[in-house]
Amino acid sequence: MSERENKPTLWRTIVAVCWAMLGVRKGKEYQKDFASVTPLHVIAVGLVAIVALVLALIWIVNLVV
Repeated sequence: MSERENKPTLWRTIVAVCWAMLGVRKGKEYQKDFASVTPLHVIAVGLVAIVALVLALIWIVNLVV
């Protein structure tokens, strides 16, 4: 692997968190994610994703009601 592939990026972290929320990921891709993201980035992106999901669900419920 080149050094660029191991460098943590925001996009790579967002993709890893989205796949984790869905609960599906190939083993090889999971290993790449695990090697290229930092725990602090995963926690931050995960919290933002959860808040966005909750707000989206509240918005949908308000539309239906």
